[in-house]
Amino acid sequence: MRLLLSAAIVMLSCPIWVNASVLPEKQVHETVLDNGMKVIVKEDHRAPIMVSQVWYKVGSSYEPDGITGVSHVLEHMMFKGTTSHPPGEFSRIIAANGGTENAFTGRDYTAYFQTMASDRMEISFELEADRMRNLLLLPEEFAKELEVVKEERRLRTEDKPTGQLYEQFLAVAYRSLPYANPVIGWMNDLNHMQVDDLAKWYRRWYAPNNATLVVVGDVVPEEVFKLAKHYFGPLKREQLPELKPLREPEQKGEVRSVVRVPANEPHLIMGYKTPVITTAETAWEPYALEMLVAILDGGNSARFSRDLIRGSEVAVSASADYNAFSRLPGMLMLDGTPARGQDIDQLEQALRDQIARLRTELVTEEELERVRNQVIASKVYELDSVFYQAMEIGMLETIGLDWRLADRYVDELKKITPEQVREVAQRYLRDDNLTLTRLDPLPMDNTKPRQAAAGGRHGG
Repeated sequence: MRLLLSAAIVMLSCPIWVNASVLPEKQVHETVLDNGMKVIVKEDHRAPIMVSQVWYKVGSSYEPDGITGVSHVLEHMMFKGTTSHPPGEFSRIIAANGGTENAFTGRDYTAYFQTMASDRMEISFELEADRMRNLLLLPEEFAKELEVVKEERRLRTEDKPTGQLYEQFLAVAYRSLPYANPVIGWMNDLNHMQVDDLAKWYRRWYAPNNATLVVVGDVVPEEVFKLAKHYFGPLKREQLPELKPLREPEQKGEVRSVVRVPANEPHLIMGYKTPVITTAETAWEPYALEMLVAILDGGNSARFSRDLIRGSEVAVSASADYNAFSRLPGMLMLDGTPARGQDIDQLEQALRDQIARLRTELVTEEELERVRNQVIASKVYELDSVFYQAMEIGMLETIGLDWRLADRYVDELKKITPEQVREVAQRYLRDDNLTLTRLDPLPMDNTKPRQAAAGGRHGG
């Protein structure tokens, strides 16, 4: 089912359409409107539905100190009315037409989406184009929604031991990059946020020339482009800020910190700074790191589950994570909870032993092939979801990569050798490149858990 790329580029009058697949049901087409907005369409005719997503190139990593969290607060306000549609009408119209909608904010993007019957696509476009430039940002709605966001932060971070652990870990690990800031923002910044901060952020970034429209489903590309031109085409482009290049200074020693809060059990996070696709000097390294993580945590037969949870029983949970696709350099992270009768020191040593093994021993071809097959199968299954297909395209485009990279992903993984896995382990999984944060539990109090905050349905 892997997509095959065609070099055929069909030049039409305007816009330019690119037929990017030799498989009819997987065809991808793209165009750029006169105002700079990119439109990408992927046909998938297995069901009469479509997902429409608008991606903006702005997220928490764009935010300066003092207004952290502004992208996420603005995401909430995007459902609070325009000059044409009063607060609440956006969601009501989508629901009345049998659709679902939501949004999410990440470090490198903010995205809005609707899933509907294919013949209701025009409704989605009209509503999204309207709120791209005509948001009201009413002070009374802002005041209410800001309280919702603050409560969301309390639930996800301040009342959650692992949330506090993760937040401190990132704040300590990154010395320069804005990935040190939480997506939801610091509470002090939320307490001092003004509706004018959102108005400036909205006007600066929510412009057609900073957005990508992705539509996947049972649609005809020509009809999508025609509707996109009708609704989004009249919107004026904006002068976008020039971004300075950001890089993390080289780490020259292990960094450790401790979080002491009421909790039921200890927890440990370890992170090694690593390159990603957008920053790697050697193109294959991010793919080798992806394979390395799959060797450690690629299912029940992977090393963490086999050796640490079932084997030595040192951990009740252990996981590894790495994302090759981000705007700025990231980290390969390990985390875990010690099993009953074990302590956090034993867990840390067990995780270090696993890293040492990767640095000194070659992975066997048999193990590498088994992991590779699992990763490839996972990528194939993801194509069953029209939402995920759109998300993959939108994410790649928004962080500055070509959506065609998704097609090359599996081929790049296939090329990775045992020697390359060992090489990235030796180069990046070093103690001098490590940040480690431990959760040291204090006795639990009897505080009742908070109720879910109203309005917290958005992705955050």
